[in-house]
Amino acid sequence: MKKEYDLSKMKSRKNPYASKLKKPVTIRLSEDVIDYFKGMAEESGVPYQSLINLYLRDCASQHRKVDIQWQP
Repeated sequence: MKKEYDLSKMKSRKNPYASKLKKPVTIRLSEDVIDYFKGMAEESGVPYQSLINLYLRDCASQHRKVDIQWQP
């Protein structure tokens, strides 16, 4: 490998992955939900926020709907 590279002749281009970057949001989750995903994170070695994102992405791709039934 060379000690130095001449990058002055390179053409710049937009990042093709920029549109897929994550957007930071604030969300309130129950402690038990966070504990659940943190436990899964320890088992799998994947950060818990990534696991939550993967789960929500799966729900969105499968068009899952929440079935809420309130008890009288």
